[in-house]
Amino acid sequence: MTPRHASPPITPVPERGPWPVRLLGLSLVLAVSACADFSGILPAARTLVPESLGLRAVPLPARKKLVAARVTPTRSESGFDELWWQSFNDPQLDALVTQALQASPNLRAAQARIVRAEAVSEGLGANEKVQAVGAFDASQQRFSAVGMYPPPLAGGNVQLANAQINLSYEWDLFGRNRAALDASIGATQAAIADAQQARLLLSTQVTRTYLAMLRLQAQRALQQSYLAQREQANAIARARKDAGMDSELEFRSTPLNASMPEIRQQIEALGEQVALARNSLAALVGKTSLDMAWTDDALQALTAAPQQDSLPMDLLGRRPDIVAARWRVEAATADMAYAKALFYPNINLTAFVGLNSVGWSNIANAGSEQWGLGPALRLPLFDTGRLRANLLGKSAELDAAVESYNALVLEAVRDVNEQLTSLRYIAAQEREQKLAQANAQALLEIAQQRYASGLSTRAGVLNAQSALVPHQRQAIELHARALDIQAQLMRALGGGYLQESAPPDTAN
Repeated sequence: MTPRHASPPITPVPERGPWPVRLLGLSLVLAVSACADFSGILPAARTLVPESLGLRAVPLPARKKLVAARVTPTRSESGFDELWWQSFNDPQLDALVTQALQASPNLRAAQARIVRAEAVSEGLGANEKVQAVGAFDASQQRFSAVGMYPPPLAGGNVQLANAQINLSYEWDLFGRNRAALDASIGATQAAIADAQQARLLLSTQVTRTYLAMLRLQAQRALQQSYLAQREQANAIARARKDAGMDSELEFRSTPLNASMPEIRQQIEALGEQVALARNSLAALVGKTSLDMAWTDDALQALTAAPQQDSLPMDLLGRRPDIVAARWRVEAATADMAYAKALFYPNINLTAFVGLNSVGWSNIANAGSEQWGLGPALRLPLFDTGRLRANLLGKSAELDAAVESYNALVLEAVRDVNEQLTSLRYIAAQEREQKLAQANAQALLEIAQQRYASGLSTRAGVLNAQSALVPHQRQAIELHARALDIQAQLMRALGGGYLQESAPPDTAN
């Protein structure tokens, strides 16, 4: 018998799963397709091409693991090295610079900053490894009588024990952890270069202060010699007065007596400057006073390095401040890469294994083991605005780092050119000064011969001596300035900062 109202046949519908699962899958697809929306955010600055300035690109030094350890310097093919002050061949200067480098609080602070930066890099490097945390808990707990636990646990006092190891590992599919580590390494290497720059500036300051002190001491010695000549001439004039050959008025009104107080005043002024320079030098080496003694001709014993026809300007690439600026560009570039990686999913694998029991004595039972394993996915669904703002800020920081580097390179080129120009002109001045001094010396010898022969008075000798002193003073100034500019040129070229005695360890 056929039913009066037969139901239509039912067509099977493909199983699509529960609607929350479908919604989650759709959300993941949309999130992945939209999470990398950082279009339009690009750095605008470009680093200077070394060849455009007549320079040769110098690679950055390899990353070193033990950066706090002092690298033994070696002399480079250009003649400049980290111990550049030894080119003056002055053991006392070597001792002063060594003491200053050992006693400087600023250098010790720089080393502390390096250690701190290294610690940050070590911490970020650990993110690339499996993280493991062990835990053990033992407690006594009363469960609610009307809660989720059934009798006999409900309403009872229960002892709980848990011993567990939690493991986690983050798959760095989009380079987030690597970018963070690269940024930290760049900051660490910049801190190393900053410490080298502080070392270079301190050694330069000690050297220049030392040279200035020797210059003042030589000028004072010259004035003392000039005063001794004047006093000898004054004794002759006094003998003439005492013999009745000259009157008291003639004796006191001669230019000889009038100039001697002025010479003594200049000697005292130079003595004050010498004392102040010694105090400054003592402070630089971490002492209250110096127990060293210098001869009056110590400045003349120093010789400037022979002037080279040309210096390779690519030596600028070894300057610690330029190296630091380049590492900061590298760090800012890695920071921007990290900011981009934040737009992508973060995938972790977590696991745990351990023992869990109700009752402390049951923790060792065979059935107390537990374990778990599973992935974890995190997506920036509604955080694009904040992430784009962060990326825009990192892009601006990269632009600033690049422009700072460019400005520093241009300033370094100007600095070196200025020192080279000054050296050339000082060399020309010294040549002319030596000719003028030789002429004044010849005139003095002629005046002395005429006086010894009775053909002229003592006044002619005194005038010739007075004419020679300015040339001698100028010779001291030019020689001291040539030495000072040599020190500044070595500082401008960065010494031998990139020269190392052995290949460094690299951090991969």
